Amino acid sequence: MDKVFFERFARSHLRGGFQIIRLDLADASLVDALGRDAIARTHIVAKQFSVTIRPGLSENETSVTIYHEILEAATVASLDPPITVRDLNEAGFERAGYRAHKEFGLVSPENLDRMLQSYGF
Repeated sequence: MDKVFFERFARSHLRGGFQIIRLDLADASLVDALGRDAIARTHIVAKQFSVTIRPGLSENETSVTIYHEILEAATVASLDPPITVRDLNEAGFERAGYRAHKEFGLVSPENLDRMLQSYGF
């Protein structure tokens, strides 16, 4: 996926009052807080998200990852998240990302809204 694809998400306003401030590819490999390799990292400030994704993923993997990251970020950023997401763990968000990709297709701001709506945001 090219830079233009990622730029379409910048400043996207999403259902629930969420906003993607930035979505881009990492310049180097990503690690989580425990020092393990990571596919993506999301920085959350209030309801604003900045997402960085590891380069080299396929189009489908990138799509699933964005769905996953946005659903997880929306859950974390919500004072009272919908019951449908309250008990999701990392594996649950991963499954939700695959489900959204299968149900809504390649990720887009509009499809992110559809996903968030399907979970009750």
